[in-house]
Amino acid sequence: MAPTLRGGDLSRLRQLNVLTAIAALRAAGPLTLSALAERTGLSRPSTKEVVDELMTLGWVEETPPAQGTVGRPARRYRFRAGSGYLVGLDIGGHNIRAALADLNGVILSETRQPVEPDTPLDERLAAIERTVASCLALGGKTIEDVWVLAAGTIGVITPEGRILYCAAIPAWTGFDLAGHLRRLFPCDVLVENDSRLAARAEAVRGAARDVDDVVFLHVGRRMGAAVIIDGKVHRGFGTAAGEIAMLPQARLFDASRHLQSCAIIPEGTPPADAAGYTLAAARAGDPVALAAVERYVDDLAIGTSAMVLLLDPQVVVLGGGFSRSADVLLPPLRARLERACIRLPDLRASTLGDECVVTGAIDYAVAHVDAQHFTPDAPLPTAR
Repeated sequence: MAPTLRGGDLSRLRQLNVLTAIAALRAAGPLTLSALAERTGLSRPSTKEVVDELMTLGWVEETPPAQGTVGRPARRYRFRAGSGYLVGLDIGGHNIRAALADLNGVILSETRQPVEPDTPLDERLAAIERTVASCLALGGKTIEDVWVLAAGTIGVITPEGRILYCAAIPAWTGFDLAGHLRRLFPCDVLVENDSRLAARAEAVRGAARDVDDVVFLHVGRRMGAAVIIDGKVHRGFGTAAGEIAMLPQARLFDASRHLQSCAIIPEGTPPADAAGYTLAAARAGDPVALAAVERYVDDLAIGTSAMVLLLDPQVVVLGGGFSRSADVLLPPLRARLERACIRLPDLRASTLGDECVVTGAIDYAVAHVDAQHFTPDAPLPTAR
């Protein structure tokens, strides 16, 4: 005998049907009612009721028929990803990047402004504000359109968004970044370590999709790392997981000096281009550059092998700015890990490069919106 559905049960079932429809439209929309019913497993009348409700709430809209369509086409519906917007920030030692995205995480505009590690705090904060304003203007939006701003930066970040410690940007240590951003921007503000956001981006849309255990190496003019365990980015008890570069014996903190001070770099080369020059020369077979790469990988392999031996990941992802030269770096790194590790993980190059942090910030913001509105226990308000 089938159980009797009570009022609370019916409300719960309705909520689950709504969430199932939203998920299907976000993943594959626009869809006809019949296609949506097939994807959700609902009857066509139930699907129509759900879609009507979502249209009333403003989460779903009907798409116009394609130009040149003959006859009366079936109505098609899509999730209104443009009912709100997200901003992602990458506040690095040498650059500040901002990206504007819709609620599905589709990036609409990006801007970048150079800074230096010793840029005074007030100038760095002003640069953040300018970068966000420029990105919003480029995307034709204002800060009032933004639901969530998620920022990634260097250092040990507390759950509240304060920078507990930052070796790369001395003025950052002790700064309440989340508090400052909340005073600037009238929206939800999230702050996270940049390497963890980069790892998240690789897991969501990059080289680590569908992988449960990952070591992410954030290689560039400075070094960072993050880990994914059982499919979740691991923060650690005190939010300091992945900070192996702080251990001098790991030889990671200053490893990039081998590439940035190579003897073949022409005098006057901007610091931002120095390592790239060395890596390009190594790719072309220059022996001095190749020797510099070997020294760099020697250092990189120490900390990496320690993380691999501790975590036994399925995949190691080489990300960050230097990942554009993964063809030069991965073969010697693979050889060293093969000698040091019990089991050699799959080594992969990032598909996101130096956009990994700002992309991860957007994905972090998407997850925040989902948790607020698109989970069974969350109320589904009217879209803005």
